[in-house]
This record gives sequence, structure tokens and C-alpha cells, in this order.
Amino acid sequence: MKQLPLTKQQLIAAMISLSLGSVAQAALTINGSASAESSARLSWGGADSLSEARSIMSRSGSSSTIKKIDNGSGTTNITNTTRFASNNNSYNTSNSYNTTYRGSFGSSNMIPISTDSRSVAVIDAETGESIYEKDADIARPMASITKVMTAMVVLDAGLDMREELTLDPEDFVGPKRASSNLKSGDRLNRAEMLLMALMKSENPAAKSLARNYPGGYNAFIRAMNRKAQDLGMTTAFFGDPTGLDKRNVASSNDLVKLVRAAGNYDVIRRFSTTKSYDFFVSNFSSGNRTYRANNTSSLVRDGSYPIGISKTGFINEAGRCVVMETRVNNRPAIIVILGANSSATRWGDAKNILNSLATRRTV
Repeated sequence: MKQLPLTKQQLIAAMISLSLGSVAQAALTINGSASAESSARLSWGGADSLSEARSIMSRSGSSSTIKKIDNGSGTTNITNTTRFASNNNSYNTSNSYNTTYRGSFGSSNMIPISTDSRSVAVIDAETGESIYEKDADIARPMASITKVMTAMVVLDAGLDMREELTLDPEDFVGPKRASSNLKSGDRLNRAEMLLMALMKSENPAAKSLARNYPGGYNAFIRAMNRKAQDLGMTTAFFGDPTGLDKRNVASSNDLVKLVRAAGNYDVIRRFSTTKSYDFFVSNFSSGNRTYRANNTSSLVRDGSYPIGISKTGFINEAGRCVVMETRVNNRPAIIVILGANSSATRWGDAKNILNSLATRRTV
């Protein structure tokens, strides 16, 4: 049989697949598995993320705790403690990650690309070195990238993920009007609200998570800004948990720190890269229904690129935004894109960066 020549896109996809090797197939079962060796830091989305999302929803608490904050500079030691009980079987595992960042921002050779978005940062997450920057130190509105911080604050509190939360009318009130497929009176557990916020970017879900935080909504906002300070995000400010508030700002380089820290949470990795999920939504007033939701990232839904963390965002003041973590040529990278004037520009810049990483020499 005659073999047809590979297209450029197929060739790039093959290079990425080969560079991942067994990493791309890593099992996402550190919770509820007798094998404590599999690590969520090797999770790159797909069907396993959805399977693990369902497992997390039946868990009594957060599975990931950062013992030492990774702020993107120097050496860090991070331990994730996992506790899981099911069918009279219990597991108590501890995974330690020791990573040394040898470089600093702006000290390495840049990848030879140009981008159309207003602010971009790409770092080699293994060395901490910047490999592409464009106005990366200027604070800009981040829109729903905010929800990554929202997720970290929720998980830091160690709350019961099975607790049922009910959406109130105030969860639909914010700095801007935004469309939503949720309704007042909808009831989901805390894990489902978190999955809804990270995967589908539902603003009422994020608002409900903040409202049901110990100490209430204002305490949650204070915790968001305190977390930003702990991560060394000197340009960051959070005024709400959804990103609809245009005061929510940070530079691209500070959002790199946000994504790096988020990578230490198993739940964020899995939930943010879940392609789709059918939510069973209870509502005493309007009746029960199924909410079929898809990930807001076309790259996650398509599955052509290895993405370990993902979050999109949009308000008029912010433009189209996305943050993601990827692994190309067996090297992890963090990508931040802010201020694209269209969805096509955002994803065009993202693919340009990913394809450049696939052909970059990493000697």
C-alpha cells in the first residue's frame, strides 16, 4: 500500500508524541491506587482526567497540600499528601518533588517567534528561564484566569468536597453581566462547582465557592490576595473570584508563578484538563436536569497537544486570554497569553508557541 506523505501538522504532532514517550500515558490514579508512585505532575489531560474527576467528587477533602510554596525562583521541595478511603480500603501516601531552577527570567535563548497578543510569557519550567517575553511585566486584566487562584484558595481550606452547595441569586450578580447555563436554586457538591468553574468557567459556581468559604465571601477575597503575595505575584490584585471584575490584574510573568503553583494541586490539573462532563443538577423549584458541559479550551477539547493545566478567560478589558502548562521535547513549559483581540489570535499564538517548542533544541 502506498504511504501518503505526512502533513506539517501531523509531523509536529508526531514529534510531540515521541518527545512525551511514556509520560503521556502516565496513569492518573495516585488517589485510590495501591501504587503511590504515579504522580499527578505527569498528568496531561484526556479521558483519565475525567475518570479522576469523578473519583475526587466522592472524596471527603482536598487531596493536595503544598508544604512549601514554589514561587518560581531557587530550589523548592514540595510534598503532596494523599488520603483516600473507599470500600473499607484506605490509602495514605506522600509524594515529594525536588526541583531545582537553575536559571532566572530573561537569561536564556528566546524561541524565534512573533505573537499578536498584547502580553505573552513562555518559560522553561525545568530551569525557570524565560524563552519568550512580550510586555510580560505589565499588569493587565486577567479575566477568568482568576479562577485558578479561586481553586487554589478553595483547596487550601481542605473543605469537604462532597458538601452540597446551592446557588443563590447573589451568585449571579457581579461587576458585569455574563451568560450562564446555571440557575438560582441549582444544587451541586463543592467538587462539581469547582469542576464547573475550572472546566466550563461558570461564574456563579466560582461565586458560590467563595460565598461558602469559612468566614464568607470577604474572607475569601482576602485569602486570594494573601496567596498572591505568598507566591511573589507583586503586580497581582483580586477583587472577585470570577474574573468579571476588571480590577483583577497581574502581569504575564506573575501568572507564570500562578500556573506553576497550581501545578502542585492534583485536582486543578485534572479538572482544568477535563474535556467534557455531564452534570446532574438538582433544583427543587425548576426540577432536575443534565448539564452537558465542555472545556472552554479548544486545544484541550481537540487533544492534539499535551496540556497539563489550562484556563481561558475573556472580558472586554482583558481581551482573549489563556494560561497553560505543556510538555514538549520532554521539557515542561508554561505559557501565558493575555490581551488577544480575538479567539483566533489567542489560539494562533498558542499553536505558534507550541509548534516552536516542538522544534526547539533542548541540549
